[in-house]
Amino acid sequence: MAIPAPIIAVALAPLVAWRLYSRIKRLTTRQLSRTWRHRTTLVFFPLLLVLVSLAGIGNPLILLGLAGGLVAGSVLGAVALKKTQFEQVGEQFYFTPHAHIGLVVALLFIGRMGWRAWEFYVNGGMHQNDFMKSPLTVTIFGILSGYYMTYAIGLLRWRKLTAPAKD
Repeated sequence: MAIPAPIIAVALAPLVAWRLYSRIKRLTTRQLSRTWRHRTTLVFFPLLLVLVSLAGIGNPLILLGLAGGLVAGSVLGAVALKKTQFEQVGEQFYFTPHAHIGLVVALLFIGRMGWRAWEFYVNGGMHQNDFMKSPLTVTIFGILSGYYMTYAIGLLRWRKLTAPAKD
């Protein structure tokens, strides 16, 4: 017996709400800089970009949207880095992201995923490949990817430049 979609949605709602809250909180508060987290971003997002690109082969609008989103996200990431507050306390590195830019990028992505979930629910499901066949969805994913990758590169560069020289 298959579990009805509304029951799945109700069961997943608290998990999704908690992840959204923690993501938005991290975009607005001081954080401990962890190199493993920045490096993970630089592995995870490029892999996802390759998968999305492969899914978009044969559709120039998808690839164009992804490329445009990457450029826009990279610009937003660079601007956000310039507005980020960096500090070093002893051996620890902290940063406070520029909340407005990070929130706009996150809410743009969350809003689009919510819309796609609504479409999925209203249409009674869709084929798994249909999800990334929307140029708008892929463009917004490109913005998110470009933003996070640029931000991670900037944080790693800042740590490298700020770290005390070892004898």
